[in-house]
Amino acid sequence: MLAVSTVIFSCSKDNNSSSNFDAAKQALEDDATLITYLQTHYLNDDGGIWTIKNGEAPLMDQVKVQNITKNDISYKLYYLKQADGVTIAPSRADSVLVKYTGMLLDSTVFDAPQTHIWQQLTDVIDGWSYGFTNFKGGTRIVNADESFSYENSGKGLLFIPSGLAYSNFGRSTIPPNASLIFQITLNEVNIADHDNDGVASYLEVPVGSDDVKTFDTDKDGIPNYLDVDDDNDGKLTRDEDTNGNGNWFDDDADGDGIPNFLDKDS
Repeated sequence: MLAVSTVIFSCSKDNNSSSNFDAAKQALEDDATLITYLQTHYLNDDGGIWTIKNGEAPLMDQVKVQNITKNDISYKLYYLKQADGVTIAPSRADSVLVKYTGMLLDSTVFDAPQTHIWQQLTDVIDGWSYGFTNFKGGTRIVNADESFSYENSGKGLLFIPSGLAYSNFGRSTIPPNASLIFQITLNEVNIADHDNDGVASYLEVPVGSDDVKTFDTDKDGIPNYLDVDDDNDGKLTRDEDTNGNGNWFDDDADGDGIPNFLDKDS
């Protein structure tokens, strides 16, 4: 029932390093292209996206905008909710069980796995790791034969600018600078603890930050969510819950407002 797809995994070249490439300019062009697309297409009753011909309600009237800053460049990710879901929404650090179809703006389908797929949102394109946070999982129904299905799952569409996808590099059948559309169903969410240090990965960044992929308290080249000693003080993160209540944020030995597991001087 589970499968692995590599199309939506993040590109290792994540810094738009081409010497002649203007990522900020491309972001503006992508947004203009997406707006035009959303103004000229609608969601049909069959779930397909069609070109407006008879005054149908444009997607632009239905989508919401998620403003994202990456490498000091502002991006707009557009998403449409067909169903919220009923359990919990993932953070950018969690794993999700999904079904999806990926398309280019010309309707070319580049990826459409037929099975449920677990994906870690730390390993996929930013358009996914941000976009899925707007949806919740569904309810798992286990049958007598131990097969299972899902009800009331989060469902919708993501319209992703190229800067939150594969930028000017492209990938496989995805051209450089291509904005992408994903029809998604979010069935289940798993709160991740990648380094098994007792602290959920999404909590290993300062309050208010969503920079899970790169935040590195001790600057040792290992982001906190993969580092068993986030502050490099010689004490494992799992041992810095000194009062043993399972909350690493109320342990502050030196009273400086920084919890022990993020404070080298505690």
